[in-house]
Amino acid sequence: MRIKAQTPNRIDLAGGTLDIWPLYTFLGGGYTINAAIDLGSEVWLETRDDGKFDIYSEDLGEGEMFDSLDDLRPGGPMELVVRALMFWRPKTGLNIRTHNRAPKGTGLGSSSALLIALLGALHTVEGKKIDKQRLIDLAANIEAQTLVVPTGKQDYYAAAYGGVNAIWFGLGGDSVEPLIVDEQVLRELDERLLLSFTGETRFSGTSNWNMMKAYIDNLGKTRENLKAIARTSAAMRECLLAGDFDRFAEVLDEEWSNRKGLAEGVTTPQIERLMAAAREAGAMASKICGAGGGGCMITFVRPGAQEQVIAALEENGATHMPYHIQPQGLTVEEC
Repeated sequence: MRIKAQTPNRIDLAGGTLDIWPLYTFLGGGYTINAAIDLGSEVWLETRDDGKFDIYSEDLGEGEMFDSLDDLRPGGPMELVVRALMFWRPKTGLNIRTHNRAPKGTGLGSSSALLIALLGALHTVEGKKIDKQRLIDLAANIEAQTLVVPTGKQDYYAAAYGGVNAIWFGLGGDSVEPLIVDEQVLRELDERLLLSFTGETRFSGTSNWNMMKAYIDNLGKTRENLKAIARTSAAMRECLLAGDFDRFAEVLDEEWSNRKGLAEGVTTPQIERLMAAAREAGAMASKICGAGGGGCMITFVRPGAQEQVIAALEENGATHMPYHIQPQGLTVEEC
């Protein structure tokens, strides 16, 4: 049997960090707003009769081979896949090929998307029904076990569901609300919201831990800024529901202003240079994707200013990354 699973990655628009337990419980809940994009992740599984596991990443050019389930060991280049197999304990050996279209360290949730694709494929190989919420909870636990630092859950929701969503993280559980149903509104967001790589990779776990520790220790304005992020994400939900892009730009700018005050290292001199150059060329607002410190940046531009802003970003060391919003989440098919 050969299975192919695909998932989108994501760009987060507002409320990142509110998806980290227990931060959202401190606030009584909050929205994280994100959009799934077609720079996604793919997994191919092929059953084999000898009980061996051959794992290879096409984008990293690295792999590992194990003779049996009992020989699986974490710590290698394919640790996330290995830990998923150690939990799942497949009933057959497997050839596993993975591919992330977004480079590592860009802040687009590629490892999380890959894990959702892998777990969806493993369900299908064994004929089990896919429960998206179970996939999300399982993926979050496996990735936290791998990284040994706090992880947020928004990436898994984008990978599983696709589209532009408000994800509510609350005391009674999580819920997903699609925000854009009008094709014209979706097209405008797709055209005016640019994605670029800043040239600096980042590790989200470190930034997430710094934010959590700063909140618990009540350092600086961290608690105040996190409450402001919760208010801003609720405002982002409202302006997307209304298709109000002038307000969208204001809220995106608010989100970045709040986020910079959460912890040390969220912004860098290079990020500030890029945002200033983009604004001078016609951008209305920018923010870093994920926890900050580098990775990818989204930039919302005035109508017709796309080419000028792209040129300004590239002149200052960024790489433009063309994409489209992906309406569909996890897909699994036999091939």
